[in-house]
Amino acid sequence: MSQVHSYHATPKKILLPIDFSPSTQPALNTAADLAKHFHASLHLMHVLSVFPTTTYPDFVPEQVVLQKANAYAESRLAKCVKALEAKDIKATLSVEVANDIPTTILEVIEREHIDLLVISTHGISGWHPMIFGSIAEKVIKVVECPLLLLRSPKPEVGPMVPARRSMEWW
Repeated sequence: MSQVHSYHATPKKILLPIDFSPSTQPALNTAADLAKHFHASLHLMHVLSVFPTTTYPDFVPEQVVLQKANAYAESRLAKCVKALEAKDIKATLSVEVANDIPTTILEVIEREHIDLLVISTHGISGWHPMIFGSIAEKVIKVVECPLLLLRSPKPEVGPMVPARRSMEWW
């Protein structure tokens, strides 16, 4: 008879990287459920790219763009934290500025003493993730703490499907 191996430690601090994509909401719900179940705190993080993906006229300094993006991300994460605290879940947030998202996630795991990482996929296929790889795939290969990978369904192709706003926290 084979032995069953299980992880016996209860997580006390859970990390959820958030990119504000459609896969974020189910991941947030799952991470909140886990935090509630284990009486753990939840740390929400968002990574801003040093080089913004939007283009602006030459007279707009990069620092101004990053400050606005940081304020926007912090306000969205703060709404999540407020909703979590209303459910008696201790939550913190951080907005990181970096170009290498997987490495930044690993740095936050170490800095914040994370016991469990919850990360979602985007369900994207095709040439881009095949060539460049996904962030989740890169993190899975090197993370040392326990990990819960939430697989998102493939995004809908065709007409826009309205989002279910009743469950969103922002």
